[in-house]
Amino acid sequence: MPSRPEPSAPSVIPELADRLTYLLKHAQLRLAELSAAALEPLGISGRELAVLRVIAARPPVSQLEIATRMGVDRTTMVGLIDGLERKKLVERAPDPADRRRNVVALTAAGRTATQRGSAAADRAEQTFLEPLSADEASAARRALRLLAFPGEERRRTPEHSGEQSD
Repeated sequence: MPSRPEPSAPSVIPELADRLTYLLKHAQLRLAELSAAALEPLGISGRELAVLRVIAARPPVSQLEIATRMGVDRTTMVGLIDGLERKKLVERAPDPADRRRNVVALTAAGRTATQRGSAAADRAEQTFLEPLSADEASAARRALRLLAFPGEERRRTPEHSGEQSD
């Protein structure tokens, strides 16, 4: 029986080459594949890393606050936090300021996973952006930020945006 050839990266379909939906979809798929491969050895997904980063940025934080900041529904967030708790990366505790609500905090393993995951995700983004010059990569980030968050008034600088500055 003949062996099947390895699947190759899709080619640009000329009729769709200028369609933003097509281009953004394929760019997102490529970045998601690179990110998943980079995070796989750490046992976390890109969504889980995003949750860990939000928790790390403003502890202590409630599940509802995390969900609101990320634009994720509460039920989905509960599932994400449950998974991170099973992996011993976060822990829930009563909020000292309001015993009726729980807050989520990183464990020591969660802090390590956040640091290592962030570094791995940065490397995946660098690989994704390799075809662009540093100026083009910065311009792409700025353009996507403006398109994704058109109401955002505040101008972000490289040190606030997560961009690498050269």
